[in-house]
Amino acid sequence: MVKKFTPFINDYISNLISSIRKIDFKKLKKASDLILKTVAKKKTIYVCGNGGSAAISNHYICDYLKFLRQNSKLRPKIISLSSNIETITAISNDLSYDQIFKYQAESLFVKDDLLIAISSSGNSSNIKEVVKFSKRKNVKVIGFCGFEGGFLKKNSDIAIHVKANNYGISEDAHHILMHVIMQFIAQKNK
Repeated sequence: MVKKFTPFINDYISNLISSIRKIDFKKLKKASDLILKTVAKKKTIYVCGNGGSAAISNHYICDYLKFLRQNSKLRPKIISLSSNIETITAISNDLSYDQIFKYQAESLFVKDDLLIAISSSGNSSNIKEVVKFSKRKNVKVIGFCGFEGGFLKKNSDIAIHVKANNYGISEDAHHILMHVIMQFIAQKNK
């Protein structure tokens, strides 16, 4: 049955709100504490994802470098592994698409850095590879996942799981939660 626009949007917004309310807020607090600890140590935060999650990864850079710096005393170092199309296409063409994040990480990650991985399914092969590498390198992982959470939920140090079986709702929730954490950190560190 096709819904008319108003009932459809009301259902979508209701499902989005419901999905966010089901998140373990203690894990959100732990994620914000780990991000703050990484910034305080002057270590680097790396972010990555595919598709819509890549867009969220790149938005992290904008908000953490600009908003957080402008609205707090913090000076985060943050890099999106999803942002350099030249590097991504070279690695995927010459090696394999599942290596696009791990290959970059091999040159960049050092102990006590932080990886924020975003994957609605939690099972993207390139996310799996970079998470496994992060573990070997003693780089903590915050994983934002949807659906059943997949590999990312099971293998993140802090898994922020949005139990939604809809890519739009999962990505919208991940985006909102990025803003929530960042604005919480900013108001705490003025």
